[in-house]
Amino acid sequence: MGSTTPAIRGGAARQSDTGRRGAVVAALMLAMALAALDSTIVATAVPQIVGDLGGFSVFSWLFSGYLLAVTVTLPVYGKLSDTFGRKPVLVVGAAVFLLGSLLCAVAWNMAALIAFRLVQGLGGGALQGTVQTLAADLYPLAERPRIQSRLSTVWAVAAVAGPGVGGVLAAYTDWRWIFLVNLPIGAAALWLIVRHLHEPERRAVRRARVDWAGALAVFACGGVLLTALVQGGVAWPWLSAPSLALFGTGLALAAVVVVVERRAAEPVIPGWVWRRRTIAAVNLALGALGLLMVAPAVFLPTYAQSVLGLAPVAAGFVLSVWTLSWPVTAALSQHVYRRIGFRDTALLGIGLAALILAAFPLLPYPGAWWQPTLLMLLLGGALGLFQLPLIVGVQSTVGWSERGTTTASVLFCRQTGQTVGASLFGAVANGVLAARLGGAGDLDSVTRALRAGTAPEATRRAIAEAVHAVYLGAAAAAALAFVLLLLVAPRRFPVLEE
Repeated sequence: MGSTTPAIRGGAARQSDTGRRGAVVAALMLAMALAALDSTIVATAVPQIVGDLGGFSVFSWLFSGYLLAVTVTLPVYGKLSDTFGRKPVLVVGAAVFLLGSLLCAVAWNMAALIAFRLVQGLGGGALQGTVQTLAADLYPLAERPRIQSRLSTVWAVAAVAGPGVGGVLAAYTDWRWIFLVNLPIGAAALWLIVRHLHEPERRAVRRARVDWAGALAVFACGGVLLTALVQGGVAWPWLSAPSLALFGTGLALAAVVVVVERRAAEPVIPGWVWRRRTIAAVNLALGALGLLMVAPAVFLPTYAQSVLGLAPVAAGFVLSVWTLSWPVTAALSQHVYRRIGFRDTALLGIGLAALILAAFPLLPYPGAWWQPTLLMLLLGGALGLFQLPLIVGVQSTVGWSERGTTTASVLFCRQTGQTVGASLFGAVANGVLAARLGGAGDLDSVTRALRAGTAPEATRRAIAEAVHAVYLGAAAAAALAFVLLLLVAPRRFPVLEE
């Protein structure tokens, strides 16, 4: 009997650990759902928000402000999670996000709502980065595709369900409920994290020192440069005084970041993030991914409505199908990268993506709805083969104490790529329209005229050509990612033994 007692206790402990890990995974999925639902659920309620609070000229900052706050805080939260652990960072981030949600629900004007969206973004940065890092902490390499595919599914469901949920809440209740609905979801996630997430104690080699000067410099630099990219060509011309002043200030602050980080004992953005070939290659490749994702996410709904003549709901379906194939191929990618490696699997995925994006301009005019839908289904499958092997692979090349910083750098580059892509491709689309229509209007004004039935057929063709040009730019971004991986990344990632 004495020999069986330890086995029984060990089995009970394993069952307890398995149950605890399942509860933590549920908490991570809920936390990811908060971040994933945010933009899609808010977008459909904009007319009701503007009708209640006013501020139509600045409502775009509801999204830009949140995006800025999330992006510039990612590196800071990554370093903090490596220094103090994932749990305190995730708990504080979730609490800040919920506080921002509550404040948004009681906003009295558009300025207050934008300010509270910034508070939400400060918490959202912790949610996105720390959830991805904990997913790698909880599972060994062989099992990481399982949790990553679950998180990808959360994003897919949010992309499909978010607009519908936002529309229902705005139409039948009040737009403030799109923020209040975060509270029970976030409270459940917080309760599961506090109760079930127990990180192992790690021996402190020295007293942790936080690089607050570096964090402030990164925040200021990122905020100024991203503001310049988000507002350039929208609020003011690219070569105007405000635009040049912001870019000049951003470059000066970038130099300050370099100086501060070189002198810091524990820098927020350590130099090894860019000195290691694997991490640098993944950062650059996922930056290109963020760039190319803008083409379908931003411009395909306009194409579907203005060129194909679809209703908004049907146009949303054309876009959403890529969220169905993306998590499927992401889950199956482990069977590929175990045979040919992380890099070559990603090369296969991004190579296919480049071909699919380049095929979009070959669609007939005006074409049928199923043609871009099929391309989007294939594109989602290709990108699932590309992104997940890179994230799983790069997380497996570092230990616990560097994983938060590494994951945050990858997500930061992807977010930055999306911001750059929105500005770059917006300029491309407007440039093509100006050339085809003799300088008459931009994409937004032209599509509004089409929906009102006041634009000629030539305008519809011009929009098709503008979106085709954007897709060719996205194909070039995919080709750039392919070349970067091929030339910079090692063929075999230096995976650490666990």
